[in-house]
Amino acid sequence: MGDTDIFTIIVWIALAVLALFVITAIARAIVVVNQTQAYLVERLGRYHTTMEAGLHLLVPFIDKVRAKVDLREMVYSFPPQSVITSDNLVVDIDSVIYFQVTDPKSAVYEIANYITGVEQLTTTTLRNIVGTMDLEQTLTSRDQINGQLRGVLDEATGKWGIRVNRVELKAIEPPMSIKDSMEKQMRAERDRRAAILTAEGVKQSKILTAEGEKQSAILTAEGEAQSKILRAEGEARAILQVFDAIHEGDADSKLLSYQYLQMLPEIAKGTNNQMWFVPTEFTGALKAVAAGFGMEESPEPLTRDPEKAKTRASRITSALADPRAALEEARRQAEGFAAEADQAGSRSGKPFDPDAEKGQ
Repeated sequence: MGDTDIFTIIVWIALAVLALFVITAIARAIVVVNQTQAYLVERLGRYHTTMEAGLHLLVPFIDKVRAKVDLREMVYSFPPQSVITSDNLVVDIDSVIYFQVTDPKSAVYEIANYITGVEQLTTTTLRNIVGTMDLEQTLTSRDQINGQLRGVLDEATGKWGIRVNRVELKAIEPPMSIKDSMEKQMRAERDRRAAILTAEGVKQSKILTAEGEKQSAILTAEGEAQSKILRAEGEARAILQVFDAIHEGDADSKLLSYQYLQMLPEIAKGTNNQMWFVPTEFTGALKAVAAGFGMEESPEPLTRDPEKAKTRASRITSALADPRAALEEARRQAEGFAAEADQAGSRSGKPFDPDAEKGQ
């Protein structure tokens, strides 16, 4: 192999190395940026430009991609942070932050690590806010804490090219002793509400029961009043009918005395009547009846046997000394008077009917 051959080989090797170098330089100069990303380019160590989505060309060995920034909204969950409330209780708070890079240059050059910066800023701000609240306010004021956190973080991270969209507190964990106390308090509150509801139910039940009994008593009283009124009206009508019947029949004192004697046995009826008194009108009624049947002076004697009537009258008069005997005698005489009245009615052409007089 001569010198010419060696030189040719060296030339081909140099050409190959040059071609490889050119291909490599071209490959490094062509940059494709994906959607929702931004590349920061430095030229000779200084910031040159920000490349957005698309195809870009770099100057080989002069331009360099310093950082790739994701422009999408990011969710970062911080580990639990111990925070002391105003009443000196330690609570652990888990928080979540939703933020987005709006200025890639500021996010890279204004802070070394913007994620760490957001985390530390969230922790300090959260401690400042919760430190002014007691435990009860901390547990019940999540929206207020979220709003204050978002306002402080958005203002502080604005120079970093970051926009904080939302801050959420995932959990607020008080100490175990406080948890037990809260559970007992909640149980007592539920028991109190249950007792109040039970008492209200019993109260309403008693009120409704009393109202029902009141309405029932009112309706019963009204019914009894109406019944008594109707009964009184019926008795009044019966009395008026009897009174009218007596006046229409032109009853004399003899007939009334006879009816009076018929009612005397009804007075003595009943098991509780141990003693009764004969009214003073009893003698007058007997005399009127005796006069009606010819025992005393009468314009028309009702009996054909004057001796029998006198004997009967004497028996009645002598029986007045004993009231019980007089009652028995009155019962016997009432039956006899009815027979005599029928006989007298047959003579006058108008039969006498005591039951008909009673019905009227």
